[in-house]
Amino acid sequence: MKWPLSKKMETSLLTCVIHTSEQITMYCADHSQLCCSICFELNHRLCLQVTPLPQAARGKSTNFKNLSVRTENTLSQMKQCQTYQEDRMMSLKVSYKEHERLIVDGLRVNIVSYLRECETSTVNTTHEHMQYPISEMREGIKNLLADFEKSTIKEKKEELNLKQAPLKVLRNSCIRLHYELFHLHVAIPKVLGKPELSFIASKKCLENIQQSDIFIKENFSNHVFTVNGKSVHNVKIPSDSYTCQIKAVCALPNGQVLVADCYNDKVKLLNQQYQVVSHLDVRDEPWDMCLITPTEVAVAMDYEVQFITVSQSQLAKGRKLKLQYEGTGIAHNQGDLYICFGTALYKFTLSDKLVSWLYGDTSADLTVYKCAVSPTGDRLYIIGRYRQHKLLTLARDGTLLATFTDITLLRPLGLHVTPAGQVLVCGHLSNTVLQVGWKGESKLATLATQEDGVWWPASVCYSSTTSSIIVGQWGDDNILVFRVE
Repeated sequence: MKWPLSKKMETSLLTCVIHTSEQITMYCADHSQLCCSICFELNHRLCLQVTPLPQAARGKSTNFKNLSVRTENTLSQMKQCQTYQEDRMMSLKVSYKEHERLIVDGLRVNIVSYLRECETSTVNTTHEHMQYPISEMREGIKNLLADFEKSTIKEKKEELNLKQAPLKVLRNSCIRLHYELFHLHVAIPKVLGKPELSFIASKKCLENIQQSDIFIKENFSNHVFTVNGKSVHNVKIPSDSYTCQIKAVCALPNGQVLVADCYNDKVKLLNQQYQVVSHLDVRDEPWDMCLITPTEVAVAMDYEVQFITVSQSQLAKGRKLKLQYEGTGIAHNQGDLYICFGTALYKFTLSDKLVSWLYGDTSADLTVYKCAVSPTGDRLYIIGRYRQHKLLTLARDGTLLATFTDITLLRPLGLHVTPAGQVLVCGHLSNTVLQVGWKGESKLATLATQEDGVWWPASVCYSSTTSSIIVGQWGDDNILVFRVE
């Protein structure tokens, strides 16, 4: 990061993304696009606001701090999406290996059983007459088994490759987008004193972020999870005075998990095996929690937001954001904080500045209890408590887009949107964990019920690192971990 801008990076910045043999010389404000001479001739000759690059860059200033935060968040999302695809590929591979083994083992058992029957049935037959036929049969079956193993493995590998192929394409696209954006992220601080390069870098960075957002939305948000395993983990520690109430769960990119224990006023850090390795006492009941960076979370408490950092499996308190009202839910996206105050949703900056009021419902208490935001930031999701048996979907400006209700979603308390855009919500009274479509209009799957051990669920979170859905419960010392594909 401290090295000066390389000539190679400078050349890369100045090169047109579409026509790689041309340099950027103009900017079209009508389309918000950087242009080379070929771009201009083909697509922008009729545009009214095309200016030479030096003129376009003159006097323009970019909030590089906000751009840096947006870039880091997008990089994190792309990395999580890459990990998500790699996990799916590995899961397929393991599944096929196990399937191959079972088929071959089953055939082997049947053949051995058949041979034993043959030998038993010929026990009274003259030994010298049967010895050669049985030996010949055994040798022939061994050859047949070897050929079967080879052909089966070959067929299964071909089938596996076919199923993994689209996942590899998505994984490689994640890697490419991450690579391009990362190098722009590194270049930006090095060009702050160079107006034209700074202008180009910021525009390219924004374009790359938009491409990444579209890619995530189009390729990941419609995948329906399938549960293929469950485990139960106790998160109670000796210093707890009461039974745990896990109102929020937050998965870190390194596989660790944070849980907010409301009854005991604690935030607890779990390792990759879901064992408590550190905890932090907080002043008030922690209502909700969201990821800010890969090592920092924001915890919503009664009248403040407490920032907490994770370093070397230890928790440390950071700055605080004072609130005028009791915060019940919190979400973060690209430098914006969305905070629920029971009956209203507001947007803040990370630096404590109120941006806007987005949504409100004063018809009852806790109608705006928790919120979540899509990876691209264009959709907000809200759940209420008590008699509010529904999930609301809002546009970026707070406009109501959809209302989802279902008999399997009674008093939703847990809400989460994965890095890939899947929407998870759990019904406290219906004892369910559901996946809802990203448009917020329909149920895609019931992932877990009371039969799976779900009892009064209060929080839900997905870890792309471990391909698991983690459920925290009301008045229960255990969390549930469902492995999914």
